[in-house]
Amino acid sequence: MINVNPNNKVFHVSSKIIWFSSLFMGILASVPKILQLHITIEELMLDSFIAFVFSLLVWYTNIYNLPKFENGQVNDTFFNRRLVLSLCLGITFMIVLVGFHHLILPQYDFKAMALMYQFRAILINLTIYMLLNMMYQSHYNQQVTIELERTKSDNLGAQYELLKQQVNPHFLFNSLNTLKSMVEIGDEHSADFILKLSDFYRFTLENRKMDLIVLAEEVEILNAYVYLLEARFEHGFVLHMNLNEVALKYYIPPFTLQLLIENCTKHNVVSLENPLVICIYIQGDYLVVENKLQLKKVPSPSTGVGLENINQRYLHLINKPIVVTKTTEFFKVSIPIVYEYSNH
Repeated sequence: MINVNPNNKVFHVSSKIIWFSSLFMGILASVPKILQLHITIEELMLDSFIAFVFSLLVWYTNIYNLPKFENGQVNDTFFNRRLVLSLCLGITFMIVLVGFHHLILPQYDFKAMALMYQFRAILINLTIYMLLNMMYQSHYNQQVTIELERTKSDNLGAQYELLKQQVNPHFLFNSLNTLKSMVEIGDEHSADFILKLSDFYRFTLENRKMDLIVLAEEVEILNAYVYLLEARFEHGFVLHMNLNEVALKYYIPPFTLQLLIENCTKHNVVSLENPLVICIYIQGDYLVVENKLQLKKVPSPSTGVGLENINQRYLHLINKPIVVTKTTEFFKVSIPIVYEYSNH
């Protein structure tokens, strides 16, 4: 009955429905005429034709006045501006058709015919308007349901990928190798390394189901993660964080900074001779993570899940995407600031 264009989601009614329903209304409107004793075939056909043509005009006029799904808000009240416009246009159409009737059958009184046909026109107009309004509401609700399901599916996928990223087996393997080396050489910081590794995975378990956390908590998670990186890369990894007390009260999806830092170390050279410098700061309404671009000669395998994961979560939470900027010298990811934690 209702066709949905998958490209622009425009409401569409089948032409068969319009024409058959108009024909039915034309025949139905002529039933009182059939009951008259003195009625000619010509009069009956003309009466049906007028009701048929009027129904077609009303159908297409009302469809043309409907808002598109993606541009207009649906007014769920029956009596509104579109109904008034439809009735006014219907009255105008019927006056023209009554004039046509009077030209063919001038023996009938024009005023009496006009009154009878206008009453019929209002009934037809209200019937078509009500039917079309119900169909459009059904279409609109269907589109909203599809959109909600798509958003829900995207969010569940993003959360699933986040869980896989939070406990990266490769990262755990590297951390344990680093710990083994520290223990073998008797590094006095081995105990601190174990504590930071424990803290990081404790944070993972505590915050994995949260939509947003305070930036101060995210920084605490990041500090534990950075400590592990510094133990592994020593002075080859440098992080500059410029966040004031006000900024630390903002909100952020958990493990966002950790994923971005991990992305930097994954794709760039990290060495004592060529340290990887990463800066975190506030710029306007965005929290920016920027690193000096020094890509590895042999790129690490990448699925693009990290950045897409973050982007999907921001689209789900505040309907605002992240901004990725890449130049010949720097790679920058700007994530929108969430100033307050409403009920997401």
